[in-house]
Amino acid sequence: MSFFARPHYTSDTTDFIRQLKQDKPQLDAQQQQGRGLLWDKDVDAGVWQDYRAGKVAQKAYVYYSYTPAGKRTSPM
Repeated sequence: MSFFARPHYTSDTTDFIRQLKQDKPQLDAQQQQGRGLLWDKDVDAGVWQDYRAGKVAQKAYVYYSYTPAGKRTSPM
């Protein structure tokens, strides 16, 4: 047995969740239904392909615009 092991110990959070699931057995179904509203969506592959094709390549460091030496312009 490990020195750090605490047999038969459950945290307050674990006890709370177990009690909540006992009191509300419909909770899991409600969570799945709520997840379906925002996350579980059918993906249209054609739309994603068009989206990726229209992407513009980003420069390595977007906050600095490189101009060759001798052609620098003053920001003022």
